[in-house]
Amino acid sequence: MFKESYHVIGVMSGTSLDGIDLAQLYFSNKNGNWTYKIGNCQTVPYNSEWLNKLKVAVHFTEKELQELNNEYTDFLGNTIKNFIEKYKIEFIDAVCSHGHTILHQPQNRFTLQIGNLPKIAKIIGHTVICDFRVQDVKLGGQGAPLVPIGDRLLFSDYDFCLNLGGFSNVSFEENGVRIAFDICPVNTVLNYYVNQLVFDYDDKGEIARSGKVNQTLLVELNSLDFYQKKYPKSLGIEFVNSTIIPLINCFPISIEDKLHTFVEHIAIQIAVALSKKDGKMLVTGGGAYHVFLLERMKEYLPTMEIIVPDANTLEFKEALIFGLLGVLKLRNEINTLSSVTGSKKNHSSGMIYKY
Repeated sequence: MFKESYHVIGVMSGTSLDGIDLAQLYFSNKNGNWTYKIGNCQTVPYNSEWLNKLKVAVHFTEKELQELNNEYTDFLGNTIKNFIEKYKIEFIDAVCSHGHTILHQPQNRFTLQIGNLPKIAKIIGHTVICDFRVQDVKLGGQGAPLVPIGDRLLFSDYDFCLNLGGFSNVSFEENGVRIAFDICPVNTVLNYYVNQLVFDYDDKGEIARSGKVNQTLLVELNSLDFYQKKYPKSLGIEFVNSTIIPLINCFPISIEDKLHTFVEHIAIQIAVALSKKDGKMLVTGGGAYHVFLLERMKEYLPTMEIIVPDANTLEFKEALIFGLLGVLKLRNEINTLSSVTGSKKNHSSGMIYKY
């Protein structure tokens, strides 16, 4: 007989490299209906040393990746341990951690999230559930996105759940089936160019707003092969480094114009990706603070109600849902949907490490 309530910590590090999101979470299941409450939460930013390592790790050799994985597991484990001690958190069922994606090549049946080595449980002193993507890729899936099961179970009041993080992805129901896929890069590209102006991010999108659209670049971006593909489909940093950045850099225009053009591209691709253009859409992730981007989305989706939630849900939704994925794994219940990832079957993914 399964418990009705769970107390876990959800941990997420996204491709936008904002830092490590940690959230103390409470889940209840009554008659098959899940509810949640977010307790203490914190984002621990990466220092410059870790930022530099994670940015270039995609080019590491296998031996260098093994060393990085070992080092990052120590770092992540101690970061979680410090969070638990800081907030005096006791009696948790598990720590549910995504790790940090370095390589994502589902076409080669390979994906790597570092920070998921078995020793992490001993560092933290609690059961750890992690490495949620590998099994799906081995089953022929994209290994992404994994959040849609949480959208279905926790946010069913919305017609669409849109995440604006390192990449944008969307989740929705269609004929009783959950559909989800990556749409396009967001903060992986926007932050790349803002960093060249010595800013960490574009506050409310004001720098992008100050530029203007380069129509030729916009057409070329919108014509990229990825956008013509049917779902399921997912994106990794490789696409940004090999395709997006080189294309944008071919244009001798100001950074402000590059940012403005890419925001327009994001807004167009999101509008194109949606199965219908009205209803209620929940928008979360760091990009939800980009006021200019939201304005451009509204321009292309005038009859869509775009809803930005409270700050904790906005910033920690992915940590929240990886917490739920861990709870579902504890219960040996489905936490990965084949309709979303393209894998051979629905399954319960992740590794459970006892301390």
